[in-house]
Amino acid sequence: MSGTHGGSSAESEPESKRLCKRSASHEHDEPTEGSSAAVSVIMPVFNASDWLDECLQAILEQDFQGRMELSVYDDSSTDNSRELLERWRQRFEDRGFPMLISGHSSSSPHGVGFAKNQAVSQSSGRFLCFQDADDVMRPQRVRLQYEVAAANPTAVYTSHGPTVIMPTWFCSRDWFEKVGPFNEGGKGVPEDLLFFYESLRRGGHVIRVDECLLVYRYHEHAATHSVLEETIWNLRVDFLQERVLSQWESFTIWNAGKQGRKLYRSLSPTNQKKVKAFCDVDENKIQKGFYTYEESKERPKPRIPVLRFTNASPPFIVCVKLDMTSGVLEENLRSLQLKEGIHYYHFN
Repeated sequence: MSGTHGGSSAESEPESKRLCKRSASHEHDEPTEGSSAAVSVIMPVFNASDWLDECLQAILEQDFQGRMELSVYDDSSTDNSRELLERWRQRFEDRGFPMLISGHSSSSPHGVGFAKNQAVSQSSGRFLCFQDADDVMRPQRVRLQYEVAAANPTAVYTSHGPTVIMPTWFCSRDWFEKVGPFNEGGKGVPEDLLFFYESLRRGGHVIRVDECLLVYRYHEHAATHSVLEETIWNLRVDFLQERVLSQWESFTIWNAGKQGRKLYRSLSPTNQKKVKAFCDVDENKIQKGFYTYEESKERPKPRIPVLRFTNASPPFIVCVKLDMTSGVLEENLRSLQLKEGIHYYHFN
Protein backbone atom coordinates (compact mmCIF):
# COMPACT_ATOMS: atom_id res chain seq x y z
CA MET A 1 0.00 0.00 0.00
CA SER A 2 0.97 3.55 -0.20
CA GLY A 3 1.92 6.65 1.59
CA THR A 4 0.19 9.99 1.68
CA HIS A 5 -1.10 9.64 -1.85
CA GLY A 6 0.12 6.33 -3.13
CA GLY A 7 -1.72 3.10 -3.82
CA SER A 8 -4.36 1.73 -1.56
CA SER A 9 -4.15 -1.68 -1.90
CA ALA A 10 -10.42 -6.35 -10.33
CA GLU A 11 -13.66 -6.96 -10.15
CA SER A 12 -16.46 -4.89 -11.77
CA GLU A 13 -15.45 -1.29 -11.49
CA PRO A 14 -17.48 1.29 -9.55
CA GLU A 15 -19.73 3.67 -11.48
CA SER A 16 -17.58 6.50 -10.20
CA LYS A 17 -14.67 5.47 -12.42
CA ARG A 18 -13.61 8.36 -14.65
CA LEU A 19 -11.67 8.02 -17.87
CA CYS A 20 -8.06 9.17 -17.83
CA LYS A 21 -8.00 12.37 -19.86
CA ARG A 22 -6.02 15.59 -20.10
CA SER A 23 -7.38 19.00 -19.32
CA ALA A 24 -5.86 22.42 -19.76
CA SER A 25 -6.71 23.18 -16.14
CA HIS A 26 -4.23 20.50 -15.04
CA GLU A 27 -1.24 22.56 -16.14
CA HIS A 28 0.66 19.62 -17.67
CA ASP A 29 4.33 19.74 -18.50
CA GLU A 30 4.53 18.01 -21.87
CA PRO A 31 7.63 15.98 -22.76
CA THR A 32 9.33 17.41 -25.82
CA GLU A 33 9.55 15.37 -28.98
CA GLY A 34 12.55 13.06 -29.07
CA SER A 35 13.01 13.24 -25.32
CA SER A 36 11.59 9.83 -24.45
CA ALA A 37 13.20 8.20 -21.43
CA ALA A 38 14.02 4.60 -20.71
CA VAL A 39 12.30 4.90 -17.32
CA SER A 40 9.69 7.32 -16.05
CA VAL A 41 9.35 7.51 -12.28
CA ILE A 42 5.62 8.02 -11.67
CA MET A 43 4.81 9.90 -8.47
CA PRO A 44 1.38 11.12 -7.33
CA VAL A 45 1.55 13.76 -4.62
CA PHE A 46 -0.95 14.95 -2.05
CA ASN A 47 0.16 16.92 1.02
CA ALA A 48 3.54 15.18 1.06
CA SER A 49 5.77 18.06 2.14
CA ASP A 50 7.01 16.21 5.23
CA TRP A 51 8.51 13.46 3.06
CA LEU A 52 9.38 15.01 -0.29
CA ASP A 53 12.98 16.07 0.34
CA GLU A 54 14.08 12.58 1.36
CA CYS A 55 12.06 10.93 -1.39
CA LEU A 56 13.38 13.19 -4.15
CA GLN A 57 16.99 12.96 -2.98
CA ALA A 58 16.77 9.16 -3.19
CA ILE A 59 15.39 9.32 -6.74
CA LEU A 60 18.24 11.61 -7.74
CA GLU A 61 20.78 9.14 -6.30
CA GLN A 62 19.71 6.16 -8.43
CA ASP A 63 22.67 4.32 -9.95
CA PHE A 64 20.80 3.52 -13.19
CA GLN A 65 22.85 4.73 -16.17
CA GLY A 66 20.02 5.05 -18.70
CA ARG A 67 17.84 8.07 -19.36
CA MET A 68 15.29 8.73 -16.61
CA GLU A 69 12.60 11.31 -15.95
CA LEU A 70 10.40 12.08 -12.96
CA SER A 71 6.70 12.66 -13.67
CA VAL A 72 4.81 14.22 -10.76
CA TYR A 73 1.13 15.01 -10.47
CA ASP A 74 0.01 17.16 -7.53
CA ASP A 75 -3.57 16.30 -6.61
CA SER A 76 -4.66 19.61 -5.07
CA SER A 77 -2.23 19.66 -2.15
CA THR A 78 -2.98 22.28 0.50
CA ASP A 79 0.53 22.28 2.01
CA ASN A 80 3.70 23.50 0.27
CA SER A 81 4.29 20.30 -1.73
CA ARG A 82 4.10 22.12 -5.07
CA GLU A 83 6.60 24.74 -3.93
CA LEU A 84 9.03 22.04 -2.77
CA LEU A 85 8.72 20.23 -6.08
CA GLU A 86 9.54 23.38 -8.03
CA ARG A 87 12.57 23.97 -5.81
CA TRP A 88 13.91 20.55 -6.75
CA ARG A 89 13.35 20.93 -10.50
CA GLN A 90 16.66 22.69 -11.20
CA ARG A 91 18.65 20.11 -9.22
CA PHE A 92 17.17 17.36 -11.34
CA GLU A 93 17.68 19.15 -14.62
CA ASP A 94 21.30 19.95 -13.72
CA ARG A 95 21.82 16.17 -13.63
CA GLY A 96 20.14 15.71 -17.03
CA PHE A 97 17.06 14.31 -15.27
CA PRO A 98 13.88 15.94 -16.62
CA MET A 99 11.22 16.67 -14.01
CA LEU A 100 7.63 17.00 -15.25
CA ILE A 101 5.36 18.68 -12.72
CA SER A 102 1.65 19.26 -13.12
CA GLY A 103 -1.49 19.18 -11.04
CA HIS A 104 -4.71 20.93 -10.23
CA SER A 105 -5.90 23.26 -7.50
CA SER A 106 -9.60 22.53 -7.28
CA SER A 107 -11.34 22.41 -3.91
CA SER A 108 -10.84 18.66 -3.42
CA PRO A 109 -8.42 15.95 -4.59
CA HIS A 110 -9.54 13.62 -7.38
CA GLY A 111 -7.87 10.58 -5.84
CA VAL A 112 -4.74 8.51 -6.19
CA GLY A 113 -5.88 6.58 -9.28
CA PHE A 114 -6.52 9.83 -11.13
CA ALA A 115 -3.17 11.30 -10.04
CA LYS A 116 -1.25 8.22 -11.18
CA ASN A 117 -3.02 8.17 -14.54
CA GLN A 118 -2.22 11.84 -15.12
CA ALA A 119 1.44 11.32 -14.21
CA VAL A 120 1.64 8.38 -16.62
CA SER A 121 -0.14 10.34 -19.36
CA GLN A 122 2.38 13.19 -19.32
CA SER A 123 5.43 10.89 -19.14
CA SER A 124 7.44 9.37 -21.99
CA GLY A 125 9.38 6.39 -20.61
CA ARG A 126 9.25 2.88 -22.06
CA PHE A 127 9.08 1.61 -18.48
CA LEU A 128 7.14 2.98 -15.53
CA CYS A 129 8.54 2.97 -12.01
CA PHE A 130 5.80 3.75 -9.48
CA GLN A 131 6.88 5.66 -6.41
CA ASP A 132 4.90 7.00 -3.45
CA ALA A 133 5.93 10.44 -2.27
CA ASP A 134 6.47 9.28 1.32
CA ASP A 135 8.68 6.27 0.53
CA VAL A 136 12.43 6.17 -0.13
CA MET A 137 14.09 4.27 -2.99
CA ARG A 138 17.29 2.37 -2.41
CA PRO A 139 19.99 3.47 -4.91
CA GLN A 140 19.84 0.23 -6.93
CA ARG A 141 16.08 0.06 -7.33
CA VAL A 142 15.61 1.33 -10.88
CA ARG A 143 18.70 -0.44 -12.23
CA LEU A 144 17.74 -3.87 -10.87
CA GLN A 145 14.11 -3.66 -11.93
CA TYR A 146 14.97 -2.33 -15.38
CA GLU A 147 17.41 -5.18 -16.00
CA VAL A 148 14.76 -7.84 -15.40
CA ALA A 149 11.83 -5.93 -16.92
CA ALA A 150 13.63 -5.40 -20.21
CA ALA A 151 13.70 -9.19 -20.63
CA ASN A 152 10.03 -9.74 -19.81
CA PRO A 153 7.71 -6.84 -20.66
CA THR A 154 4.42 -8.57 -19.68
CA ALA A 155 5.25 -8.78 -15.98
CA VAL A 156 4.78 -6.40 -13.10
CA TYR A 157 7.95 -6.35 -11.01
CA THR A 158 8.00 -5.88 -7.27
CA SER A 159 10.19 -6.49 -4.24
CA HIS A 160 9.71 -8.32 -0.97
CA GLY A 161 7.96 -6.16 1.58
CA PRO A 162 4.66 -5.54 3.35
CA THR A 163 2.58 -6.45 0.31
CA VAL A 164 2.93 -7.34 -3.34
CA ILE A 165 0.62 -4.45 -4.15
CA MET A 166 2.11 -1.20 -5.45
CA PRO A 167 5.01 0.13 -3.31
CA THR A 168 7.65 -1.17 -5.72
CA TRP A 169 5.75 -1.76 -8.95
CA PHE A 170 7.74 -1.46 -12.17
CA CYS A 171 6.31 -2.39 -15.57
CA SER A 172 6.50 -1.57 -19.26
CA ARG A 173 4.33 1.22 -20.63
CA ASP A 174 2.92 -1.21 -23.18
CA TRP A 175 1.72 -3.53 -20.42
CA PHE A 176 0.26 -0.67 -18.40
CA GLU A 177 -1.70 0.54 -21.42
CA LYS A 178 -3.01 -2.96 -22.07
CA VAL A 179 -4.20 -3.40 -18.47
CA GLY A 180 -4.95 0.13 -17.26
CA PRO A 181 -5.67 2.87 -16.58
CA PHE A 182 -6.07 2.83 -12.80
CA ASN A 183 -9.57 3.02 -11.42
CA GLU A 184 -10.42 6.64 -10.58
CA GLY A 185 -13.17 6.03 -8.04
CA GLY A 186 -11.31 8.08 -5.45
CA LYS A 187 -10.99 7.71 -1.72
CA GLY A 188 -11.58 4.20 -0.41
CA VAL A 189 -11.05 2.46 -3.77
CA PRO A 190 -8.05 0.06 -3.85
CA GLU A 191 -6.96 1.07 -7.35
CA ASP A 192 -3.75 -0.96 -7.16
CA LEU A 193 -5.53 -4.20 -6.25
CA LEU A 194 -8.03 -3.70 -9.08
CA PHE A 195 -5.17 -3.14 -11.53
CA PHE A 196 -3.34 -6.18 -10.17
CA TYR A 197 -6.32 -8.48 -10.74
CA GLU A 198 -6.92 -7.11 -14.23
CA SER A 199 -3.25 -7.75 -15.04
CA LEU A 200 -3.64 -11.38 -13.97
CA ARG A 201 -6.82 -11.72 -16.04
CA ARG A 202 -4.92 -10.58 -19.11
CA GLY A 203 -2.21 -13.18 -18.65
CA GLY A 204 0.29 -11.03 -16.80
CA HIS A 205 2.31 -12.20 -13.84
CA VAL A 206 4.38 -10.86 -10.99
CA ILE A 207 8.14 -11.28 -10.68
CA ARG A 208 9.94 -10.34 -7.49
CA VAL A 209 13.38 -8.79 -7.44
CA ASP A 210 14.54 -10.49 -4.28
CA GLU A 211 16.32 -7.53 -2.72
CA CYS A 212 15.21 -4.66 -0.55
CA LEU A 213 14.44 -1.89 -3.04
CA LEU A 214 12.57 0.64 -0.98
CA VAL A 215 12.00 1.94 2.54
CA TYR A 216 8.23 1.94 3.12
CA ARG A 217 6.91 4.60 5.44
CA TYR A 218 3.79 3.72 7.42
CA HIS A 219 2.10 6.65 9.13
CA GLU A 220 -1.30 7.89 10.26
CA HIS A 221 -1.95 9.99 7.14
CA ALA A 222 -1.23 7.15 4.69
CA ALA A 223 -3.85 6.74 1.97
CA THR A 224 -3.96 3.03 2.74
CA HIS A 225 -6.07 3.84 5.83
CA SER A 226 -8.93 5.05 3.63
CA VAL A 227 -9.51 1.57 2.23
CA LEU A 228 -11.66 -0.61 4.44
CA GLU A 229 -10.34 -4.05 5.31
CA GLU A 230 -13.71 -5.50 4.31
CA THR A 231 -13.39 -3.93 0.84
CA ILE A 232 -10.08 -5.71 0.30
CA TRP A 233 -11.46 -8.98 1.67
CA ASN A 234 -14.50 -8.93 -0.62
CA LEU A 235 -12.42 -8.18 -3.72
CA ARG A 236 -10.04 -11.02 -2.87
CA VAL A 237 -12.88 -13.49 -2.29
CA ASP A 238 -14.55 -12.50 -5.56
CA PHE A 239 -11.30 -13.00 -7.47
CA LEU A 240 -10.68 -16.37 -5.78
CA GLN A 241 -14.14 -17.53 -6.79
CA GLU A 242 -13.70 -16.28 -10.35
CA ARG A 243 -10.25 -17.65 -11.04
CA VAL A 244 -9.95 -20.76 -8.87
CA LEU A 245 -13.16 -22.07 -7.34
CA SER A 246 -15.07 -21.86 -10.62
CA GLN A 247 -12.68 -24.56 -11.91
CA TRP A 248 -13.16 -26.95 -8.98
CA GLU A 249 -16.03 -29.31 -8.25
CA SER A 250 -15.12 -29.54 -4.56
CA PHE A 251 -12.36 -28.44 -2.18
CA THR A 252 -11.16 -28.35 1.43
CA ILE A 253 -10.57 -25.20 3.48
CA TRP A 254 -7.30 -25.56 5.40
CA ASN A 255 -8.09 -23.82 8.72
CA ALA A 256 -11.16 -24.57 10.81
CA GLY A 257 -10.60 -21.41 12.84
CA LYS A 258 -11.75 -17.83 12.44
CA GLN A 259 -10.27 -17.10 9.00
CA GLY A 260 -11.35 -20.37 7.46
CA ARG A 261 -14.91 -19.96 8.72
CA LYS A 262 -15.01 -16.36 7.51
CA LEU A 263 -13.96 -17.47 4.05
CA TYR A 264 -16.70 -20.11 4.00
CA ARG A 265 -19.35 -17.56 5.02
CA SER A 266 -18.13 -15.15 2.33
CA LEU A 267 -18.51 -17.63 -0.51
CA SER A 268 -21.46 -17.75 -2.87
CA PRO A 269 -24.05 -20.46 -2.06
CA THR A 270 -22.76 -22.44 -5.05
CA ASN A 271 -19.20 -22.44 -3.74
CA GLN A 272 -20.27 -23.12 -0.15
CA LYS A 273 -21.77 -26.38 -1.41
CA LYS A 274 -18.36 -27.28 -2.89
CA VAL A 275 -16.68 -27.23 0.53
CA LYS A 276 -16.35 -30.89 1.45
CA ALA A 277 -14.45 -30.30 4.70
CA PHE A 278 -12.30 -28.07 6.85
CA CYS A 279 -8.95 -29.39 7.97
CA ASP A 280 -6.68 -28.35 10.82
CA VAL A 281 -3.92 -29.39 13.22
CA ASP A 282 -5.75 -28.19 16.33
CA GLU A 283 -7.07 -31.22 18.22
CA ASN A 284 -9.80 -29.18 19.90
CA LYS A 285 -11.26 -28.17 16.54
CA ILE A 286 -10.87 -31.68 15.15
CA GLN A 287 -12.57 -33.24 18.18
CA LYS A 288 -15.70 -31.15 17.60
CA GLY A 289 -16.09 -32.98 14.30
CA PHE A 290 -18.20 -30.43 12.43
CA TYR A 291 -18.62 -26.74 11.73
CA THR A 292 -22.29 -25.76 11.67
CA TYR A 293 -23.17 -22.73 9.56
CA GLU A 294 -25.65 -21.16 11.95
CA GLU A 295 -26.46 -18.16 9.74
CA SER A 296 -27.66 -20.38 6.90
CA LYS A 297 -31.31 -20.22 5.88
CA GLU A 298 -31.13 -23.84 4.81
CA ARG A 299 -32.82 -26.52 6.91
CA PRO A 300 -31.17 -28.51 8.19
CA LYS A 301 -28.27 -26.10 8.58
CA PRO A 302 -25.09 -27.14 6.73
CA ARG A 303 -22.62 -29.13 8.83
CA ILE A 304 -19.15 -29.35 7.35
CA PRO A 305 -16.73 -32.00 8.67
CA VAL A 306 -13.53 -30.88 10.40
CA LEU A 307 -10.65 -33.31 9.69
CA ARG A 308 -7.03 -33.68 10.66
CA PHE A 309 -5.01 -32.39 7.72
CA THR A 310 -3.52 -35.84 7.07
CA ASN A 311 -7.03 -37.22 6.56
CA ALA A 312 -8.20 -34.45 4.23
CA SER A 313 -7.96 -34.50 0.47
CA PRO A 314 -6.99 -31.79 -2.02
CA PRO A 315 -7.52 -29.36 -3.54
CA PHE A 316 -7.10 -26.98 -0.62
CA ILE A 317 -7.60 -23.29 -0.03
CA VAL A 318 -5.03 -22.57 2.67
CA CYS A 319 -6.18 -19.84 5.09
CA VAL A 320 -3.08 -19.80 7.32
CA LYS A 321 -0.58 -16.95 7.19
CA LEU A 322 2.81 -17.87 5.83
CA ASP A 323 5.83 -17.55 8.14
CA MET A 324 3.57 -17.53 11.21
CA THR A 325 3.97 -21.16 12.28
CA SER A 326 7.78 -21.45 12.39
CA GLY A 327 7.69 -23.53 9.23
CA VAL A 328 5.14 -26.08 10.49
CA LEU A 329 2.52 -25.21 7.85
CA GLU A 330 5.05 -25.35 5.04
CA GLU A 331 6.36 -28.72 6.29
CA ASN A 332 2.83 -30.12 6.53
CA LEU A 333 2.14 -29.10 2.94
CA ARG A 334 5.40 -30.70 1.78
CA SER A 335 4.60 -33.89 3.69
CA LEU A 336 1.50 -34.36 1.55
CA GLN A 337 3.55 -33.82 -1.64
CA LEU A 338 1.27 -31.01 -2.77
CA LYS A 339 2.08 -28.58 -5.57
CA GLU A 340 1.01 -24.96 -5.19
CA GLY A 341 -1.25 -23.80 -8.01
CA ILE A 342 -2.49 -27.34 -8.61
CA HIS A 343 -3.29 -28.94 -5.28
CA TYR A 344 -3.63 -25.80 -3.20
CA TYR A 345 -3.80 -22.02 -3.26
CA HIS A 346 -2.97 -19.64 -0.45
CA PHE A 347 -5.67 -17.26 0.79
CA ASN A 348 -4.05 -15.74 3.85
